[in-house]
Amino acid sequence: MIRKIDHIGIAVSDLDAQVGFYRDVLGIEFHGFEELPDRGLKVAVFLIGNVRIELLQSTSPDSAIAKYIEKKGEGIHHIAFCTDNAQGELDRLRQAGVQLIDETPKPGADGMQVAFLHPKSTFKVLMELCQK
Repeated sequence: MIRKIDHIGIAVSDLDAQVGFYRDVLGIEFHGFEELPDRGLKVAVFLIGNVRIELLQSTSPDSAIAKYIEKKGEGIHHIAFCTDNAQGELDRLRQAGVQLIDETPKPGADGMQVAFLHPKSTFKVLMELCQK
């Protein structure tokens, strides 16, 4: 079962410039950076209430974020929903006819297991399931 919004992922080209805006101008609590070399990402994490904002910068020209920015530009990339059983949710959604990008969860930021749903099945919104 989906429990809550975990985070909003925002694709950015210049992480350092964006971090200053979110931290210093907006005043949102900066939680730190995380590198995901296997995904070609550097992530800046902010906390606002019980929702995270993840700024996502590509560290590889062939990463999903690099391709996204090339095609659509910077901006909101995905919304992530927290679940207690990511694999169970994937199985349920597949049976409901939702097209999956990931058939099984994989390691993501903050020690999460993550899996994406294809925007063709979610009314053009890239959605992520995540499990601690």
